[in-house]
Amino acid sequence: MKKIVALGLGKVGTLVGVLLSKQYEVVGVDRQKPHYDFQLPFKVIEGDVTDVEFMTNLLKENEAVVSALPYFLNKAIAKIAHDLGIHYFDLTEDIETTNYIRELSKTSKGVMAPQCGLAPGVIGIIGANLANEFTKVRDIELRVGALPRYPNGQMAYSFTWSPAGVINEYINDAEAIHHGERKMVTSLNGFEYINIGGLEFEAFTTSGGLGTMCETYEGKVDTLNYKSIRYPGHGKLMKFLISELIMKDDKETLTKILENAKPPVKEDVVYIYAVVEGWKNEKLFRNEYYKAFFPMEIEGQEWRAISWTTAASITAVIEMVDKGDLPNKGFIKQEEISFEAFKKTKSGGLYEKGDTGR
Repeated sequence: MKKIVALGLGKVGTLVGVLLSKQYEVVGVDRQKPHYDFQLPFKVIEGDVTDVEFMTNLLKENEAVVSALPYFLNKAIAKIAHDLGIHYFDLTEDIETTNYIRELSKTSKGVMAPQCGLAPGVIGIIGANLANEFTKVRDIELRVGALPRYPNGQMAYSFTWSPAGVINEYINDAEAIHHGERKMVTSLNGFEYINIGGLEFEAFTTSGGLGTMCETYEGKVDTLNYKSIRYPGHGKLMKFLISELIMKDDKETLTKILENAKPPVKEDVVYIYAVVEGWKNEKLFRNEYYKAFFPMEIEGQEWRAISWTTAASITAVIEMVDKGDLPNKGFIKQEEISFEAFKKTKSGGLYEKGDTGR
């Protein structure tokens, strides 16, 4: 790959362009050029990403496209990439969108790689790599939280990434393996409490975080689930809004309310926590991965934890495809990616540099 298009220039999409521009010729696209107090190291053009003719003419001059757009815009972009035979990468947590892209991958000439963010994404890479250390696996429990470092209010949250994406995770059903059976479970349920470094959190089921892992581990484990980490009380309030006030039927209004009430904060933290239990040579063991990631300076600029962990994840996968560490055609499952190889890429190496956990 030499030329890559980055779509959606919010904080994550912009940093994707910054990271990729160290190795590739990048063109960033958004409806309006972003305004930063520093010069972006890649070309930016304004354009309507829903304009099929515009996007086709743009993408046919490039080898790959990476989408940091809201999930509901990704199907059309993936279809154009498929028809042009170029590589496609995105961050979507939406199951329907992923299934659509997976169907496209059956006849694609390039890579079709959705779900390359945090969850789904790097949490699946970590969980699968922990599982690979066992002779037989019993349980895989994966948790991720993108939170304000200094929460306030009863909701104790800020929308440091797409509110539409968060709402989608809270409303849609989630896939899990329970008592050895693959099934769909209701989001905003399965509450549990977690203590991390003396701090108390809650975790509850949300959709999309496992990507394709239930398919991969069906018949191989007793338990596999994903939950989002939040400060205590958050889930109950969101359940009230979505279910009791029936705002699940008006996502647009709900999104506007939450965007206005809980804007992004500068000081955030991302928690990644994975637990795998199983047998090694007939002895039962438990492996854990826990890290807390905070804002980081990259190329002279400060980036939120959610921005750099997400951007580094997808750009690391792009680097691995380009280097031949991953296939250059068809669908890529996150759980098939080596975490060690991931961390050896320039972008994945940020996970080592930003490691502030134990």
